[in-house]
Amino acid sequence: MKVLHIINDLRTGGAEKLVTEIVPMFNAKGITADVLLLNGSQTPFYKQLEDAGCTIFSLTNGSTYNMLLSFKIIPYLKKYDVVHVHLFPSQYWVAVAKMVSFSTTKLVYTEHSTSSRRTRKPIFRLLDSLFYKPYKKIVCISETVVRSVKNHITLPEHKFALVSNGVDIKKYAQADGLNPKQFFEDADSNTKILIQVASFVPVKDQPTVIRALTLLPDNVKLLLAGDGLCKQDCIALVKELGLENRVKFLGIRMDVPQLLKTAHILVMSTQYEGFSLASVEGMAAHLPVIASNVPPLETIVGGAGLLFPYKDHKALAAQVEILLNNEALYAQTAQNCAARATQYGIDVMIDKHIELYKTLM
Repeated sequence: MKVLHIINDLRTGGAEKLVTEIVPMFNAKGITADVLLLNGSQTPFYKQLEDAGCTIFSLTNGSTYNMLLSFKIIPYLKKYDVVHVHLFPSQYWVAVAKMVSFSTTKLVYTEHSTSSRRTRKPIFRLLDSLFYKPYKKIVCISETVVRSVKNHITLPEHKFALVSNGVDIKKYAQADGLNPKQFFEDADSNTKILIQVASFVPVKDQPTVIRALTLLPDNVKLLLAGDGLCKQDCIALVKELGLENRVKFLGIRMDVPQLLKTAHILVMSTQYEGFSLASVEGMAAHLPVIASNVPPLETIVGGAGLLFPYKDHKALAAQVEILLNNEALYAQTAQNCAARATQYGIDVMIDKHIELYKTLM
C-alpha cells in the first residue's frame, strides 16, 4: 500500500510534529509512506524526517495560500492508493485537485483542531461543505473535534473516524534529563522547574503561566519551549514582572523528551485543544500535568493530573504549590499521569490508521 501525507509545511506545530513521527513508523510496518509539502522550507522537523530516510516532495518555498498549487498536486494523486491530508489550506487544494482530475485515489483528511477562523465565518460553512465532500474519511483526533466538525457542517456519519493522537511512550519515559544549570545559573537541589511546550499563539495562553510565577517562591522556575507571534509579548511581560531570572525562552527544540525529564511539572495552559500531544508527552515522561479545564484536556488529563480554570493564574499557582508541598501527592499524580499516557501510545494510533486505509481499498 502506498500512502502520501500532504501538509502545508513542517514548521512547529502539533500536526507537523505528528506527521514527522508517524511517517517513519508507517514505513517500518511495510506501508510506503511519503510526504508532500506545499512549502518545503527547511525546518528542524524537515531535517528529522529527512534523517529518517523518508521521501519528501515540495511544491514551493512560497505562500501556501495559492489555489494554483492544486494543479501541482494532481500528478501525485495518481501515484498513491491513499492520500492523507492535514490542515488548511492543504485540505482545499487537494480537494480541488481530486475534483478536476477525476482521480480514483482515496482521500483521508485529519481534523486536528476544534476551532479556526473558518468555523467563525458563515461563508466557510458553505465552502467546507463542498471541500470536505471528496474525502472518504474525516479522521478526528478527539471526541471534542468530532463535535466541533458536526456543529460546523453536516456530513454522513460513516465519514467520521475517531483516532486519538499518540506518542512514543518509551522515548519520553526513558529520556535523560539535562543539567538545570544550562537554563538557570542559580539552580540547585531546591530548584523546581515548570515547563510548557507550545506555540506562542493567543490560545496557548503562556501569560497565565508567567503570572502564576509571581505567586510562587523564587526557587520555582519556568521553561517555555516553542515559537510564534506572541513570543515577544510574553518576553515583555516577563520583564514587566521582573521575572527575567526565573523564566527562560527556549525557542523550537528537538530535545523535548530531555527537557521534560529536566522539569518537575508540565503546565498546559490553553483556551482549547484538538487533542494536546504535549500533555500526553508530559505524562509519558512521568511528570505531573496541570492543565486548563477545557475540552479535551478535561478528559485526557482529568482524573490523572490536575485541572485549573482557564486564565486563572491564582488557581494555577495554588495547584503548583499543592504538588510541590506534598511529596506523596506529587508521586501519586506522576504515577497516575504515566499510567494515563499508556492509553495514547503511537503504535495503537498507527495500527488504527492502517486498518482505516485498508477499509478504503
